[in-house]
Amino acid sequence: MSAARTGSERGARGRRGRPVRTLADLDEFALIARIARAAGRAGADAPRGVRVGIGDDAAVLRRGRGEWAVSCDARVEDVHFRWRSEAARTIGRTALVAALSDLAAMGAVPRGFTCALAAPPSLALARFDGLIAGLLAEARRWGCPLVGGNLARARETSLALTVLGEVAPGAALRRRAREGDRLLVTGELGGAALARARAEGSGAPLRRVPTPRLAEGRRLARIPGIRGCIDVSDGLAADLGHLLGPGLGARIDPASVPRPRGFDGACRRLGLDPVATAWSGGDDYELLFTAGARAPTADAIGRRLGVRVSELGRVERGGRPRGPGGFRHFGPAAPPNCT
Repeated sequence: MSAARTGSERGARGRRGRPVRTLADLDEFALIARIARAAGRAGADAPRGVRVGIGDDAAVLRRGRGEWAVSCDARVEDVHFRWRSEAARTIGRTALVAALSDLAAMGAVPRGFTCALAAPPSLALARFDGLIAGLLAEARRWGCPLVGGNLARARETSLALTVLGEVAPGAALRRRAREGDRLLVTGELGGAALARARAEGSGAPLRRVPTPRLAEGRRLARIPGIRGCIDVSDGLAADLGHLLGPGLGARIDPASVPRPRGFDGACRRLGLDPVATAWSGGDDYELLFTAGARAPTADAIGRRLGVRVSELGRVERGGRPRGPGGFRHFGPAAPPNCT
């Protein structure tokens, strides 16, 4: 369970001073903070054996002389995917990638996963088989076997995955930032949002499956001066806010965000703003991280990781990240579909 340290309910009232009565009155991170407070009152906030609890990409549990990273992720019909625009196999593959990306952001090695699949009885067996085939294809690719799960009846299809990974003691990457830190990101952003827009516009099935930066996360954890890390799942703008924490902002030119070749022209042909799409589009699963004074340059880190690394700007005191907002599951103006 992950939560932004910036989430706040403002007492018993939500935005604009309105009374808090439903989930829509709070964003998802304020809701997770609410759960964390309730767990704390129950005496379950930091039991023995828990190194990292609620508030990061994954929990970290002590295991003998080692440590386990554990994370849960869900993919829900008409929130994260649509049957009319995605193949069942693609949905299954992306579901596991999304969960594995949380392990990548901690620098963990995947060891296994469970899947709780809920679906209406009317779901075509071919779609069910496609979901499972997609999950197992990615499981084989990343050495993360399916080790259990659950099946249940529901009104719509959803997959809830719990992934387990191993990390060296004390070596897990965390969501951390300090004033003056450099902000860097792997790869390119906006490609997933562009692919989804193309599929929605053309009616052709979406077949693009992102790559979890698992090897890159492990290498990143071994580089001196790397302060913190998060995977970019809800869009750069949203996840940057989650990484920074309270009292911190960032000075970034949205036009400097790394984008795929030909991206700007392809966006304009679809009527999309290239900068806004790269800044707020989700499902890229790149790693966004902070680096202190001891850390190497972006180019040197890129050579270590074997992937392009771009420097976006610096962490500063006060303010908020500037640019279009990212995806929110709850709260005012949350879009109807995760991009």
